[in-house]
Amino acid sequence: MEVKVYEGYNLEELIEKAKKELGEDIKILHYETIEEKRFFFLKGRKKYKLFVEPVEDDEPIEPVIKFEELLDKIEDIIDKKIQTTLPKYAQNMATPENLPPHIAPNTVEDKASKVLSELTGDALELANLLIEKDVQPEVAKKVVMAACGLDIDTNKWDLNTVTYKEALIKGIKENIKFTGAIDKIIEKPGIFAFIGPTGVGKTTNLFKIASQLVINKNKKVAVISTDTFKVGAAQQARTYANILNIPFYSISESKKLKNIIEDLKEMDFILIDTVGRSHYDYWRLGEIKEILTGIQQEIKNILTISCNFKNEDAFEVVYKYQTFFPIHSLFFTKIDETKKPGLLLNLPVETRIPVSYLSTGQRVPEDLKVLSPEVIASYILGE
Repeated sequence: MEVKVYEGYNLEELIEKAKKELGEDIKILHYETIEEKRFFFLKGRKKYKLFVEPVEDDEPIEPVIKFEELLDKIEDIIDKKIQTTLPKYAQNMATPENLPPHIAPNTVEDKASKVLSELTGDALELANLLIEKDVQPEVAKKVVMAACGLDIDTNKWDLNTVTYKEALIKGIKENIKFTGAIDKIIEKPGIFAFIGPTGVGKTTNLFKIASQLVINKNKKVAVISTDTFKVGAAQQARTYANILNIPFYSISESKKLKNIIEDLKEMDFILIDTVGRSHYDYWRLGEIKEILTGIQQEIKNILTISCNFKNEDAFEVVYKYQTFFPIHSLFFTKIDETKKPGLLLNLPVETRIPVSYLSTGQRVPEDLKVLSPEVIASYILGE
């Protein structure tokens, strides 16, 4: 297929021109920004080069139908494979669809009452408070039990700490692993890939970390973007990189990524920004995995999860991504957009995946916290 190149000073006009000439169904492969040179102190105009591939509409119908049928069959095979290799926490997640027909799912209140039947006093109060924050009953019990002792009068478990926060911190330390800030990594360079669904804030939060490493830690940092699909994504990342005066690369091939990383071996950290993909889009997830393979150094994958996700959606994201990538840590975003941050406990307790960071807003680099038992306890209790 022939690739058409359009040059001009307005990216939107170039896209419209391509559509008029080639039809609405075009595939935007990539675009570049060129600063025209001027004399002395005069600033040059910004010029764009747009690479477009036309989509032919005269392809025979029969092969397309057969391909889609094959695609459906392959996706069914992948689904079955995922179900047989799910992590333990995912296998134990009962849904109305997989319950026997004569058993109706319990209400949240009934389920919580049964799960918490062994607790009493302040322990029961704290567990119910956690459930109000959208913490799952089993997780609430597990966390609270770590700070309990047996009450002789009732033969049930009650808190052995003075405050709820002390109990919660104790339970979090017992049940959640923490990586700390990524500058604790010893090997050089430390390579981290930020992966996750569309719209969770991967790019913004990657540059929050990059800013802290460069400004506060005086580290040598480079950023590589593999997001060549979304118009403006690479340009946004390049703008951040220019502000920090750090190397930035935009790539779409595994071989090119490998060569760039070899050239950046003197860096302290290499942060890779990946394209956002639905956790149900197996093909696109496979593309991301293919780009990241072939690198000799270990890539630590940080999975970004929005705190405003529903529990079931968040668990789906984790175990679908986990079938493609080894997850180094969970990075929680958009805590400022929810009043019920139960995911801060539910995901790490049930999946046993360590946690690293929490995004508290849009400001770069201020709105970022390294997760700790105290930080999670404060947000769960609404402090």
